[in-house]
Amino acid sequence: MPRDNRPDRKPASPLAGLGAYPQLRMRRNRTVPWLRALVAEHRLAAADLIWPVFVQEGKKAREPIASMPGVERLSIEALVDAAGAAAELGIPAIALFPVVPIEKKSADGEEACDPDNLANRTIRALKREVPEIGVICDVALDPYTTHGHDGLLRDGKIVNDETIEVLVRQALAQAAAGVDIVAPSDMMDGRIGRIRQALDAAGHEDVALLSYAAKYASCFYGPFRDALGSRSALGQGDKRTYQMDPANGDEALRECALDIAEGADMLMVKPGLPYLDLVWRVKQAFAMPTFVYQVSGEYAMLAGAVERGWLDSERVFMESLLAFKRAGADAILTYAAVDTAKRLKAG
Repeated sequence: MPRDNRPDRKPASPLAGLGAYPQLRMRRNRTVPWLRALVAEHRLAAADLIWPVFVQEGKKAREPIASMPGVERLSIEALVDAAGAAAELGIPAIALFPVVPIEKKSADGEEACDPDNLANRTIRALKREVPEIGVICDVALDPYTTHGHDGLLRDGKIVNDETIEVLVRQALAQAAAGVDIVAPSDMMDGRIGRIRQALDAAGHEDVALLSYAAKYASCFYGPFRDALGSRSALGQGDKRTYQMDPANGDEALRECALDIAEGADMLMVKPGLPYLDLVWRVKQAFAMPTFVYQVSGEYAMLAGAVERGWLDSERVFMESLLAFKRAGADAILTYAAVDTAKRLKAG
């Protein structure tokens, strides 16, 4: 018989023929822990986690970050030890963020390109002492600039093409230090292609590119800026001329498509929980490795509520991280990575 293509014909319900109460009782599969485990659609593993870490100069091993309960700035030596412990828990990679001393900052962020800056010395130490863990390093100028922006500031405007030239040199310095993945988070147009070309020309074909492709101009980054000391530098300014408008979703897919065409190996959606729809859309649209960042503000809200006894630590972090997996994320950057890996190992 010919297929009925009448526009007024309603499609069959996806539930048609599946039965109904009382024969069908959805609660049957929830009755006991082993059965819930058998029918679970998504699982979280330590291998899904990337641990963002802050490294600082000096011999002070650890320094708590007030706005991020349980998170610390670490010396290089302390970070090497912590990375070794993370690797033993099954965490595959860390994401490195340097806390640059004020005297090393400048308007042009030139310290970012120094082969012996804090980030590059840390990369070398990690690859020498803990070669089994992957090292991802941010490519952006905000830790290095006196004005706190991710790019070069000219007459009150962040300039795109001049910034890219500095980012290329920053990425090359990180690659020479031994980084496994460079992660441009600056949101300058065209930087993925230029960095990929430069890495390949310099013999760093195996260095992967994680693009912060859908990075939104979010207020959830505040505690991160406290950790780096860039909040006061940024002052009353904001990053809305280069980071994405939270109102836009289709635009994120265009950003991702452009970065894929330029050579990105993985895509990032940032922040996380407020943008689960984008994680889903990006994964469905491109079937690319899709990462998501549970950013500092998201973490601080949960950790702060846990500190006050309002939420259960284990359950709330597990639930939030499973939400990322359900949305399609292949990997999750979270400050709770180590604690979560410990809980997963304990069963």
